[in-house]
Amino acid sequence: MGTGELDQVDQEAHVSEGRGGTAAPRTLAEALRARGDEGLTALLRARPDLLVPVPADLGQLATRAGTRASVVRALERLDRFTLQAAEALAVAPDPAPYPVLLALMAGDEGDPDVAAALPGAVGTLRDQALVWGDDDRLRLVRTARELLAPSPQHPSPTGLGPTVAEATAGMSPGRLQEILGAAGLPTTHDPVSAVAALTALFTDRTRMGALLDTAPADALGVLDRLVWGPPYGEVTADPAPPVRWLRDRGLLLPVSARTVVLPREAALHLRGGRAHRAPEPVAPVVTAAREHRPQVVDNTAAGQAYTALATVEELLREWNEGGPAVLRAGGLSVRDLKRTATALDLPEQATAFWLELAYGAGLIASDGEAAERYAPTPESDEWLDLPAAERWAGLVTAWLAATRAPGLVGGQDAKGRTLSALGPDLDRGPAPEVRRRVLSLLATLEPGAAPDPDTLLARLRWERPLRGAATSGADLRARLATWTLTEAEALGVTGRGALSSAGRALLGEDAGGSAAGTGDTGRAPDAGGAGGHGAGGTGTAVAERAARLLAPLLPEPVDHVLLQADLTAVAPGPLERPLADMLAVLADVESKGGATVYRFTPGSVRRALDSGQAATDLHSFLAAHSRTPVPQPLSYLIDDVARRHGHLRVGAASAYVRCDDDAVLGEILADKRSASLRLRRLAPTVLAAQADPAALLEGLRSMGFAPAAESAEGDVLVTRAHAHRTPPRAAPAPVPDGPPAPDGTLLGAAVRAIRAGDRASTVVRKEEPDSGRTTAAGELPRTSAAETLATVQAAAMTGSAVWIGYVNAEGAASQRVIAPVRVEGGFVTAYDHTADEVRTYPLHRITGVAELADDPV
Repeated sequence: MGTGELDQVDQEAHVSEGRGGTAAPRTLAEALRARGDEGLTALLRARPDLLVPVPADLGQLATRAGTRASVVRALERLDRFTLQAAEALAVAPDPAPYPVLLALMAGDEGDPDVAAALPGAVGTLRDQALVWGDDDRLRLVRTARELLAPSPQHPSPTGLGPTVAEATAGMSPGRLQEILGAAGLPTTHDPVSAVAALTALFTDRTRMGALLDTAPADALGVLDRLVWGPPYGEVTADPAPPVRWLRDRGLLLPVSARTVVLPREAALHLRGGRAHRAPEPVAPVVTAAREHRPQVVDNTAAGQAYTALATVEELLREWNEGGPAVLRAGGLSVRDLKRTATALDLPEQATAFWLELAYGAGLIASDGEAAERYAPTPESDEWLDLPAAERWAGLVTAWLAATRAPGLVGGQDAKGRTLSALGPDLDRGPAPEVRRRVLSLLATLEPGAAPDPDTLLARLRWERPLRGAATSGADLRARLATWTLTEAEALGVTGRGALSSAGRALLGEDAGGSAAGTGDTGRAPDAGGAGGHGAGGTGTAVAERAARLLAPLLPEPVDHVLLQADLTAVAPGPLERPLADMLAVLADVESKGGATVYRFTPGSVRRALDSGQAATDLHSFLAAHSRTPVPQPLSYLIDDVARRHGHLRVGAASAYVRCDDDAVLGEILADKRSASLRLRRLAPTVLAAQADPAALLEGLRSMGFAPAAESAEGDVLVTRAHAHRTPPRAAPAPVPDGPPAPDGTLLGAAVRAIRAGDRASTVVRKEEPDSGRTTAAGELPRTSAAETLATVQAAAMTGSAVWIGYVNAEGAASQRVIAPVRVEGGFVTAYDHTADEVRTYPLHRITGVAELADDPV
């Protein structure tokens, strides 16, 4: 920590004397001390990093509020106009009266919008302890000034350069007098008065205007190029006459041998007094691009929600027996992502989203075994048993809270490594806040209105202009917002781009209109509210309400299909679970949509027979669940496959084939396609193979036969899919964007503790009778054991408070204000004003005791 930082800590953290008066605060600590509990609560809610750990007193809180990391975080949470006000204060005199700040923001001509919005912006800066002091002496916290003030290394967003005093530091006195003479000013006797005279000229509108009236036209063109920034320009050793005219009169001051700068005071004159080219006091309005009937929006969203559920269910079926392997570095390989995308019939980017959604909802995870791979979790089975609307609410709730950004999949990290689905490095802390803010902005539109994406992004940029850039230099918040719109549509939170009734319910909003009980104030919500559940109550209650609104719009599961003569079956809606599971074995899905089409093939029928079903079972199943008669071609297909199924038997020798019909075995031997199996006849009804039973089964099936596997006892083996599940797994915890938002209980306790600690550190002690001096703040009192005991006993009898020094078992020393209640057995039991609770202290650990001039009780 440098000397300047130590001075700042000393200035802003130490307690001033005489704080009981009405004088203006001299430090940030004094300004915080003058606040009520509501003001401190608002500060800690807006800047939760100040609570970790809870400051011991207001001096420590002020010091922490001025640290670089905390100030940067606070500046990143400001909207554009409030940030512009802070930037204007950074180039204003310190301290700056409010009228000076207003002039910098509104200019000489004034701006009613700026004048109306500026008090709110200053109030926000003051509430967040970035600005302190009364309106006649506004002070920007030093760290914020260092971050926002212009410098050659870090240009200011205002485009302003250094002041005349800063730019002429180190300039020779003779050169200063030459500039005064060229500008028509009388010479002075010292550099300080010369700089003051030049500054006065540049800030005097009349005299500055007269000076510029004498400037060559080309010189004014040079100033026009520098006036809005950057204020630096390069010159040659022999500059052109216009540049020389400006340099001689101090309108361009040298920074180096080849660089000049336009002084801040001159630039402000040319700008008409404005610090910014375009102040933005009013938030951009999110406009509607299209209007739809709310019922159309809800129906469309319900259809998307149904498709979302079907996609996740298909993913769980696809990985039911175990999914792809986990990469050594974590995540899914590109090949496995493509394979899964093909199985789901989706683009790879969309597949990555559904994978991340299922992962974030705790439905899939890695199994943790030696050959680690992904698989459904036990929770996925419970999820599948829930009603459709509740399953949807669970998915969307997990999506809203997730910090993982599926849109990053396929990109590269800072080291050039490809980001994989389900892999590390996909967490982005602002994601939950951006999702909720995007949906909240959609809720401000009329029901059925779809937003113009450009106006939505403009609003988000206005609300958080400093939030970080992501990979490739793009604005992370803008990318997250764009992904949010796409993902919300895929999930059915929106329909045709407009927020649905169920989506409004998820935000705790009135489903019938715009944000219930709220207004579009032009300010983003506090950081503490980013991860909340809105005004509608707890997260569970909000999810249940959204599910109730969606449930009537989802299609009811049906218990029948429509069989057709072309060996297909049409499911006119979502099927009941037992019917869907059986049909998934008996037929292959040919197309999806509102009505799913299944196709029966010899392979699919054989799969059903392998699972232990008989031909009569299949006929009965189809007859019971078809609203149309079972077509003859389908009956023939089942009977034909069943007649040939098991005619050949394959077992383990290495492997063998047996059949009661030796002509069939002869046909197999004669077929050239059996050469790879290397078969030979052992007996008229038995063939031996130099291949394992599984390969032999596949080889014979590819030749058009329907063999059945048999056990060592000669029984037909029934093959059923064996579900593979991970051990119980918790859903991945979101990676927060900074400290979590504190609740009301924590805030109240923290404010009480800080107040108590501040009383202990600032209370006035009585003078010591022998020395006649008052114990200095921060210095532990020193008294003998007898004096300590006598003073504490007297305080317990009179009910007064005393100040003690205390060293705990770890050797840490502290000072406390206590009101002793009982003294016995070498211990004192007292109410500790510092901790705001009753505690017991060993007398031998009390270094000393002193009476208070004013009892804090």
